[in-house]
Amino acid sequence: MRSPRLARAALALTCAYALAIGAIAAFAPRTFFDHFPFVGDYVALLPPYNEHLVTDVGGLYLGFAVVLGWAAWRPQRDLVRAAAAGFILAAVLHLVFHATHLDGFDSADAIGELGGLALALLPPAVALWAAAEPRGARPLRKPS
Repeated sequence: MRSPRLARAALALTCAYALAIGAIAAFAPRTFFDHFPFVGDYVALLPPYNEHLVTDVGGLYLGFAVVLGWAAWRPQRDLVRAAAAGFILAAVLHLVFHATHLDGFDSADAIGELGGLALALLPPAVALWAAAEPRGARPLRKPS
């Protein structure tokens, strides 16, 4: 692993992000729906409120927080890579959805939303990089 310390920090930051979003969505779904990300008033642009869906999303973010926190606590290469790659996949799909549904947003809010979602990709990408083998390193042998 290139840098376990850097992987830990990047995963801890991603874990905190997932924990913050997950806790609000899981335990205060109406607040999450009506006010997250706490800027602008875009509730009218959303489909009708669905408590089940918002609570489930919160649970999924909390599940990610557990895996990301575990990987930060015990940064083993495969665990770090799996946690970071899984989060990146979900975050990219989330970003693509929002990038294709900007009707009704003014330019500043659209840039802010997409910029924030893109920024969330950086820490897990750093963790992936930090978990990679250094150039020229020999791969670990599997026990016979």
